[in-house]
Amino acid sequence: MPRSVNTVASRQKRKKILKKAKGYFGRRKNVYTVAKNAVEKALSYAYRDRKTKKRVFRSLWITRINAAAREHGLSYSELMYKLKSNNILINRKVLADIAMNDRKKFEEIINKVK
Repeated sequence: MPRSVNTVASRQKRKKILKKAKGYFGRRKNVYTVAKNAVEKALSYAYRDRKTKKRVFRSLWITRINAAAREHGLSYSELMYKLKSNNILINRKVLADIAMNDRKKFEEIINKVK
């Protein structure tokens, strides 16, 4: 009995990897074994950096809020404490956006908590 090899599935698996490696430099885009390693590494970086992105953006928002709050004589921690104690529920992303793009609205928020 002849040996049965599922060539169709094997080829599809290789094509899937090479398609993901499209745009890579040198042999990483067209040699399967090299491309497989490159894609595997890229996917692990992508997974890791989806988590890192959240940390980086939160840190950016805090920096922006702190800079805007200090112009009005408050530190970031004082501002957040006063917002919470006055039951003003606004998240850091929105607060940072207001601080950057709408100075008057941010000043109103500051005056409410003082």
